Amino acid sequence: MLSKSLKSVLHHARYFPLWSALTVLRWRSFDSRSRGLGTTFAMIMRWFPPARWRFDREARRVFPDMKRSARAKLGQDMGRHMGRTLFEIYHDAEFQTQHHKFKASGPGLDALKEAQAMGKGAIIVSGHFGQWEAVRAVVKMNGLESGAVYRPNKNRHYERRIRTGIEAGGTPILATGRVGTRALVRHLRGGGIVSILLDEKYVEGIWLPFLGHDALTSLSAAQLALKYDLPMIPAYGIRIDDGNAFSVEFEAPIPHTDSITMTRAFNDSLSARILENPAQWYWMLRRWGSVGASSRASESTEL
Repeated sequence: MLSKSLKSVLHHARYFPLWSALTVLRWRSFDSRSRGLGTTFAMIMRWFPPARWRFDREARRVFPDMKRSARAKLGQDMGRHMGRTLFEIYHDAEFQTQHHKFKASGPGLDALKEAQAMGKGAIIVSGHFGQWEAVRAVVKMNGLESGAVYRPNKNRHYERRIRTGIEAGGTPILATGRVGTRALVRHLRGGGIVSILLDEKYVEGIWLPFLGHDALTSLSAAQLALKYDLPMIPAYGIRIDDGNAFSVEFEAPIPHTDSITMTRAFNDSLSARILENPAQWYWMLRRWGSVGASSRASESTEL
């Protein structure tokens, strides 16, 4: 009982700063509140050493020749983008209605529509880059709907707000794990669309290059695409116009070959996007592990 009470107190304490920032700004317009939370996160990246050190470690890996001052600015710019992204996800019901902000392009959108017209499902793959919920907003604008796979947050306050926001962007919302995987398969086999963020470290995955360094990567999206003959479409919601609008780009579906080749193609696609706009990727994911500490593990989950 004491342990449960202590955990509840810690959850409240960790959520309180974000709740305070959101509450202080709530009387302002949507864009002003979004910019306000972005400014707050930029300040955290500047003045909170653990966040600054964690970012710097990851950025140095990819940009070893970048000056320290440039990395510090990159970290603050990343914080500004991620603060805005978090605000928009928390208020996704309102965000999804702002159609004037979304400019869609790319052959992948037509491929998505074609798959749906044939009664087939589809897999949209992206990463924690730009505003990934802008992709599902464009899908909805085109009369379709995309569910999403997500990793539940252990903090019940964050979890409640984040899940509510994600659900506003489209359903079903499928948690990672075996139960979620079974529901995901049913959804896709029934002709549904699902969006998956593939840039998190997956301990049961295999080592594939990402931003020039090997990273444990899930093959699940490619395995599903091959097994059920579905298009696997990379898509990105890139912030433009000082962060107030989004260029949502649907790339051509990744050709069906084998799961490793297809997943590597996605890693290359996302890496190119990040190198072009490094401040728009969330560098705090602990994406890389020690290659020497592990053999090239094979994917263990059968889909």
